Amino acid sequence: MSQNLHTSLFQEALEAVEALSLDDQGELLRVLRKRLNLRQHQQIVEEVREAQQEYREGKFSSGTVDDFLAELDS
Repeated sequence: MSQNLHTSLFQEALEAVEALSLDDQGELLRVLRKRLNLRQHQQIVEEVREAQQEYREGKFSSGTVDDFLAELDS
């Protein structure tokens, strides 16, 4: 999606929300927070599954913090 289209859609969404009553805006915010929390939870679950699979496959390494930092620098 192009940046301009994204910005336009985002602006349209904001305008639509602003047209709602305060009560509806509050309810929308509650629903969005709940959905965002659920998506974040699902993402964490998926990342844990991937990490567990990599561990089972031996695709990991261990070391000290210094080892980790050296790896980042290389």
